[in-house]
Amino acid sequence: MPAGLLRTAGALVLALAVMPTVPAAAADPPSVVIDSSETAPGVVRLAGRFTGAYDVNVVVNGERIERARVSDPDADDTGTWTYDLDTSDIDGEIEVYAKATVAETRYGTWSEPLRLKVDNPRARAPKVSIAEPADGARLTRPTLVRVNVAGSDVRSVRIRVNGGSWLRASGAKGRYVALVNPAKYGDVMASLEAEAVDARGHVSLSASTYVALGSAKKERPVPHRQDRAMWIWEKASYNLVLNPGSRRLLETVLAPGSTMYLGVDTYAGRDMIEDARPELRDLVAWAHRRGMKVHATVAGGTRPPYLGALAGYRDRAVGEMERVLDYNFSSAPDERFDGINVDIEPYILPWFNSAKPDVQVQWLDTLRAMIARRDASGQPLLFGPAVPRWLDTSACCTDVAYGGTTRTMAEHIQDMADYVAIMDYRDQADGGAGIIAQAAGEIAYAERIGKPMSVVVGVETLDIATSGDPSSITFREEGRDTMEAELAKVYQAFSGSPAFAGVALHHYDSYRELPTIWGPSGKSPEPPADSGPPTGVGSPPKAVAFDHATVDLTYGRAHDDTEVGFYEVHRSTDPAFTPGPDTLAGRARGLTHTDAGLLPGTAYTYRIVPVDVAGHRGPASDPVTVTTGTTDLRPMVVESMAVTVEGGVARARLRVVDKESGEPVAATVRGRFTFSAGRYVTVTANADGWATVTSEALKQPTGEVGFAGHRLTAPGHYWAAAYDRDRDVTARW
Repeated sequence: MPAGLLRTAGALVLALAVMPTVPAAAADPPSVVIDSSETAPGVVRLAGRFTGAYDVNVVVNGERIERARVSDPDADDTGTWTYDLDTSDIDGEIEVYAKATVAETRYGTWSEPLRLKVDNPRARAPKVSIAEPADGARLTRPTLVRVNVAGSDVRSVRIRVNGGSWLRASGAKGRYVALVNPAKYGDVMASLEAEAVDARGHVSLSASTYVALGSAKKERPVPHRQDRAMWIWEKASYNLVLNPGSRRLLETVLAPGSTMYLGVDTYAGRDMIEDARPELRDLVAWAHRRGMKVHATVAGGTRPPYLGALAGYRDRAVGEMERVLDYNFSSAPDERFDGINVDIEPYILPWFNSAKPDVQVQWLDTLRAMIARRDASGQPLLFGPAVPRWLDTSACCTDVAYGGTTRTMAEHIQDMADYVAIMDYRDQADGGAGIIAQAAGEIAYAERIGKPMSVVVGVETLDIATSGDPSSITFREEGRDTMEAELAKVYQAFSGSPAFAGVALHHYDSYRELPTIWGPSGKSPEPPADSGPPTGVGSPPKAVAFDHATVDLTYGRAHDDTEVGFYEVHRSTDPAFTPGPDTLAGRARGLTHTDAGLLPGTAYTYRIVPVDVAGHRGPASDPVTVTTGTTDLRPMVVESMAVTVEGGVARARLRVVDKESGEPVAATVRGRFTFSAGRYVTVTANADGWATVTSEALKQPTGEVGFAGHRLTAPGHYWAAAYDRDRDVTARW
């Protein structure tokens, strides 16, 4: 990859092509590569190729994932891509990957890394660290906290103890001090944090230092039962924190005595741990009053999260640990997290297998470093990584040498962690690939090393759509009754084991929507009483056209006396339209929505309508208008689709045509069955545009089934999915 020079606002930027830190991918497809980096003021244009793949994204410094613009006019999953990297707010070294989705498996493939060196003083933030006291010190008398700051035009330096008020530090030329009196805080373990602000408004925080004040003693974590634990990710967790009525809905599916794995990552520009501490404290105290435990769920501090397992990003993962620890220090005992659930998952990286044991050892080192911060703080938080069901049997993860012993990865993690939450994602309890067999090894090992209540068995209820094999991973197709019947077998198998801590459900939103069984006899949990409609969105929508067929929308949070279940996205080419059934373009659970399958060169107007779980619709937002880009590709659509059930299987028959001419298109159709079925299928339409696909065997006595297209491709065409007909057609029995 050629080196390039970029001058940004008078600063020199050097793009360096260096040797990769991971083994190169095999030459055979599928693959994605970065071929070049070309420079222009403030921008580095990256370009590359992909083979046997689609949906190319660029990962920038483990901080964000951005879509690349792709060109594949032949629709053969081979083409080129470009991405313009804005460097105006970047200074220092950047690591960039390209990643794409493999067409056949729908898993990922990654490029070798490209490293860029950006010299941009305007974006340079100060670097701040606490020099004294040392980590682990005991302070019994007034003590100077010494802070080192590297950077120019530093305007203020402050420290705080246990998340309290900031104390101004005095000094100059990179050395600052502030006096801390332990008597003010009592005999407690404490966190020390430092902050530096420069003249350009850049704010930098130090890593935390943990000390004992007075006669404080460290506490050890105590294992607890975690049965019916539930992962609650940020689209829902922020509602629980910022919309107190949402807790009434949570109570309909999470009983007293359960455990919340609460997602605490930054979401929609808000950081609940730092920016909403009073509200978060209120939620945790509310849960504790109901006998619940609350574990903060964190990942690797990177995007995507699994990069946090790598040595180069380890400080991000450790920083995530410190965020939770520092929040606890700032809060009263009944407002503190009881544990930390860690979901990093570096085995998603393709070189996890090919470079064994390099990434495996880095992952273990990262987990050990996170645990070391917990131990240094003296807090009794349980530490529990989420691990895949095959971590003790797959070739990638057996016979791994670490810490002087050779064990499976599952055993290494069980040795150091307080518990593991096995992602035992299968839809049956029995059999060699069933839930029981896949958790038996971890249960037996926990018993052998004497760790009670240290194995949580997790099951899936999410509509995983295009990931892996959806028909065998999740209970989404079978429904709640079948899931409970299978879980009863799990309880019977493990009830006598002191290591078994219970069952965890992934995740809150999907479990809440899971009926007893699909079809006319199915029932779902009743939402609590609701007195009225939600508010409008907190800020009007913003719309950005990504290309000729895609618009990205963002908007502010609405509030309700129970829960805003989703946001209706309404679209029209009439800028003065009123939202109604004919303008509904989609539903979003969170505060963003991507509207795809549009027409090129077209002005679309959007309005957002919040809807609560009782079905009340709030006021429509102000409109926003955006115009899509242009393309030489022709739009194609599904002109009609029918779904039938016969002989114990479902069949979907659909026809693909050119939207403008109505002529048939022999497109390749990829998609999956929905509701009571989940099979993913690929078929090519015939010359008349017709395609027929068949589901897996339908085992339920009653049900409903539909078909959702995932990708439709044909040379010279693109899928204008927003104009499909019969998208919601289903068959019930």
